[in-house]
Amino acid sequence: MKKTVESVTQGHPDKVCDQIADAIVDEYLRRDPQAQVDLNVMGSHGMMMIGGEVTSTADFDIGALAQKVYKDIGYRDDVEVFVNIEAQSDEMKRIKNGTTDNVVINGYATSETRELLPRAVVYAHNLSRRLDDLRKTDPAFSWLKPDGKVQVVMDRDKVVGVTVCASHQVSVADKDVQTALLERLLVPIVGEQGAQLYINPIGSFTEVGFRADSGASGRKSNVDTYGGLIPHGDCALSGKNPGKVDRAGSYMARHAARYIVSEGLASAAMVNLVYSMGRAEPVHIHAAGIGVKSKGAKMDLTNLIKEKFDFRPEAIVERLDLLKPVYQATASYGHFGREGFPWEGPTREREKMQPDAEEGKLF
Repeated sequence: MKKTVESVTQGHPDKVCDQIADAIVDEYLRRDPQAQVDLNVMGSHGMMMIGGEVTSTADFDIGALAQKVYKDIGYRDDVEVFVNIEAQSDEMKRIKNGTTDNVVINGYATSETRELLPRAVVYAHNLSRRLDDLRKTDPAFSWLKPDGKVQVVMDRDKVVGVTVCASHQVSVADKDVQTALLERLLVPIVGEQGAQLYINPIGSFTEVGFRADSGASGRKSNVDTYGGLIPHGDCALSGKNPGKVDRAGSYMARHAARYIVSEGLASAAMVNLVYSMGRAEPVHIHAAGIGVKSKGAKMDLTNLIKEKFDFRPEAIVERLDLLKPVYQATASYGHFGREGFPWEGPTREREKMQPDAEEGKLF
């Protein structure tokens, strides 16, 4: 069965917005760990709008921070920033221990890779990260611009197609772009397996960022999570303090799914959480696995994770130590499968990894 996954570079307009949103979250957490943040960022043709609700004792220049992140990503044009952030409504402030929205969340893990992510997701993120690394660290690729995206098509364990859209300076010919990226991007990661490889298939890509396109935070949810290979739920992650159930629940659902797979109870696992406004406990919790190993064959995975994990937002924040300002880093190349984040834990040694996840449905 073929699977298709997309990833994008740091300079993709939607991801620019996510990084700015999470940089703001981080700055609030540095100054006020109890800050309640729920904001969105939108950019379009030379302007950027930051809006939402924040309750916090912290005060800083949000527009200046947004400009800095934009420049740090690699853009050199000027963007006019508008900030319209208000305090949370009194009704929202009344909700002290419960959730502030109705949210459906899915967490997933698979033994396909040491990252416990689908292999296609890992390939896509590695390619987009490598595209950024070439631009930032290799003088031979100084002609690359920040905007870019990657699409990977796999047929079981084999890459059968890759499409790369890489922005570049006007002075570089399309053929030179294709030759350089084939040699330094695609072959080192994908190899020469006979896959169909496309680099800038419609020609030059020189108009980029908010000068050429619009972007919005929360719009690349499949890139943030599991590549669209499992149902995503209905939440976005960036721009929210870690106590928001969208964020905390997504991290704990992934953490619980990782536990099932890491303990050898299943080859792949999905954890489904449903939260209802005003209640701290999920109104529904379900876990399922495929490729169930003998160790977990007679186990009720739902009851297991109910016993092992507390899915109330406050408990999640405490268990995973989520008040540290680490979130800008999550807003590129996915929130999962990367070391250094407490919801991930250590990755398995490659020699222990068995790519044995079976085809099938979890729900």
